[in-house]
Amino acid sequence: MSCRNVLLTGCSSGIGLALAVRLAKDELKRFRVIATMRNLEKREALEKQAGPALDKTLEIRQMDVTSEESIRRCVEGIPQRRVDVLVNNAGLGMIGPVESQSVAAMKSLFDTNFFGLVRLVREVFPDMKRRRRGHIVVMSSVLGLQGLIFNDIYSASKFAVEGFCESLALQALKFGVNISLIEPGPVVTEFERKLYEEAACMDLSAVDQETLDIFQGFYMAYSKDVFTVLGQSPDEVAEHTAKVIMAEKPPFRYQTNSLYTPMTTLKHADPTGNLPLNAFHQMIFQHDRLFKASLSLLKMLQWRKRRDVSYNKSP
Repeated sequence: MSCRNVLLTGCSSGIGLALAVRLAKDELKRFRVIATMRNLEKREALEKQAGPALDKTLEIRQMDVTSEESIRRCVEGIPQRRVDVLVNNAGLGMIGPVESQSVAAMKSLFDTNFFGLVRLVREVFPDMKRRRRGHIVVMSSVLGLQGLIFNDIYSASKFAVEGFCESLALQALKFGVNISLIEPGPVVTEFERKLYEEAACMDLSAVDQETLDIFQGFYMAYSKDVFTVLGQSPDEVAEHTAKVIMAEKPPFRYQTNSLYTPMTTLKHADPTGNLPLNAFHQMIFQHDRLFKASLSLLKMLQWRKRRDVSYNKSP
């Protein structure tokens, strides 16, 4: 197979950076990566990790997914505009009580998370259809399948992404184009760290005391434990995503963290939707001690799993 052009967004850090490096350093040299970011002043980390692949199998370009002109300029700079694989990874996060967040901030999040994807697809999908081949890979989330308390707006943006892709996939198949949704759970990156730092300093003056106690006393405290226990590294998610890109028959949906499969399965087990709602309600508000004990058990199991992996890798 000839070298495939991969256009990848959000590459200044985290999953985007890890995936760009993973594909650019592919031993079989199957990919030419066009790694993009909104602010090129943040390119140093990617350049350092790319090493000798830089300007050979990886090039760095500026792209702002909120600007049609920026997207078009970037795509026009690719020979024959040939994007074999589009990976939409750029995104924003938002947590907290909905009454503490401005509509302007919500619109900004949707402009990147949802409309950014739509702009990219509008630019590259017609070319893929003409060539009768291509692969659109979208970094979604398990929160695009199942909502989570105090993630209302972020989850809504990912639900929009999932619906858009599910509808588009029907047309894409007719033209030989594959669409894949990558659905991670929590990922330990600088992105998440900054998000929780901002949440700790947000203006909560419009929030009632009971909601405030739930957000600060439960959600913020337990979120740290969840990330510690269940969080994946960007490299782990990048490796899963690379496997999807390399697959002969790419899946439409791919969850990178099997520990979240039961959570998303609950939704399909009960058509009324009451089962997952009641399960999460009881876990958060009635059985929080059991929830914490379960996290401790999972932490131990994860530690043993990583220990065994490290042991098996050792000479």
